[in-house]
Amino acid sequence: MFNSVRQVIREQIEFRDLIFRMAKFENKGMYQVHYLGTFWQFLSPAIQVAIYWFVFSTIRGGAPVGETPFFLWLIIGLIPWFFISPSIIQGSNSVYQKIGLVSKMNFPVSVLPTIRIVSNSNQFFVMLGILIVIALSYGVKPSIYNIQFIYYLICLFAFLFAFSLLSSTIATLIRDYQTALQSVMRMLLYMSPVMWDTSLISRTFPVVGPLLENILRLNPLYYIIEGFRDSILGRAWFFEDMVYTGYFWLLTLCLLYFGAKIHMKFRKNFMDYL
Repeated sequence: MFNSVRQVIREQIEFRDLIFRMAKFENKGMYQVHYLGTFWQFLSPAIQVAIYWFVFSTIRGGAPVGETPFFLWLIIGLIPWFFISPSIIQGSNSVYQKIGLVSKMNFPVSVLPTIRIVSNSNQFFVMLGILIVIALSYGVKPSIYNIQFIYYLICLFAFLFAFSLLSSTIATLIRDYQTALQSVMRMLLYMSPVMWDTSLISRTFPVVGPLLENILRLNPLYYIIEGFRDSILGRAWFFEDMVYTGYFWLLTLCLLYFGAKIHMKFRKNFMDYL
């Protein structure tokens, strides 16, 4: 029943060296014609953070979310999003873009979405370093809650892999899907707790607000982004809401199961769809 899942996971482990080499090669190729080279991986996120700081800390301001300054609350949600959004979009398009390479080299197609995720991870970890500096500058002290940051990183990469595996297969078979996905990701930026506090719905609409907020919580990215805030700001443990945690992992495992199943069924015929 789970043969497809086992095979896909085994391929990631067996070809892990290839995944990291190709991810490194893609990063070098992206910046090889730039004078600053891979330094842009450090400079680009720093510029993005500086722009948001200038807008939300000096020009627009922003009411604190609870006891947390708005810019700090915002940047904890934005930095994972800067990694999640391109990883989902590029991971979904990875098989379609690179299938010709696979036909010339001997490695499984299932590693292509993983290569995109790993490639984007370099900039993500740089931005996490910037986030730590910002949090410390706002007086956030290290706490025992920081330990679960590792757990939410596992959640993040597990979800991205499961979703990208399924999505990359669908995007290869149905090209309209990739265009639709890009539109959905733009919409999710405002339907996830990235730039606004969703508890405002419950406070503004006491009758239907709690229901609407729970509907928004069905988005698995909600679980991850709020988990990052819980870990850094020391708000709660992930096991305090086991129903929500169970929902996230059940959804992720379902995506992995169906993604692996569909991927293994169609991957021998991917060339026919190009």
